[in-house]
Amino acid sequence: MSVQLDHDPSRTSYYINDAFYDELIASFANWQRDDLAIHDLAERDRFRALLEQEARLLDQDRLEDWLKLFAPECAYWVPATPGGGDPRREVAISFDDRRRIEDRIYRLRTGYAWSQKPKSRTVRMISNVEVFRTGRDDTRMVRSNFLINEFRGFETRVLSGWCGHRFVHGRGRWEIEVRQVNLIDCDQNLRNPSIVL
Repeated sequence: MSVQLDHDPSRTSYYINDAFYDELIASFANWQRDDLAIHDLAERDRFRALLEQEARLLDQDRLEDWLKLFAPECAYWVPATPGGGDPRREVAISFDDRRRIEDRIYRLRTGYAWSQKPKSRTVRMISNVEVFRTGRDDTRMVRSNFLINEFRGFETRVLSGWCGHRFVHGRGRWEIEVRQVNLIDCDQNLRNPSIVL
């Protein structure tokens, strides 16, 4: 299935509207059910490989290549409340559309992002990958646990939690449509989470 857009998501965020939020909330509610789990090892390995590639690109600071894993219309969501909720009504650590993700990458590349002076070094570990069916053959929900070790300014910190990815099949491949990062301490003082989590 080829996605043809009559607009540039890098220039306008028109797709972030009430319908988008309604679908987002519906797809991230009650999706981690045993009856929806896909047990086919080949399919699970396909998505595990995508998550491992994503982790490697982030650890290597290849943010532009990381963004290529996403669908043209996408969102990166780090809730500030356990369980996510509704980003229209609840505080989020981050809720970025494609334009905002590109802005974030650009700012980090300027050399003037004080929060990354000195630059962080990270290593990510991904585990417990599970794939879930949705009502559509071209959409999968994927849950994984993560551990991020970040070294910056003579200090190491550990960030942990789980990710919910919504993958869509478009442009001949599986792409990330939504990446939800659920930190176990999301409602605590996180200092400055200046890296892409």
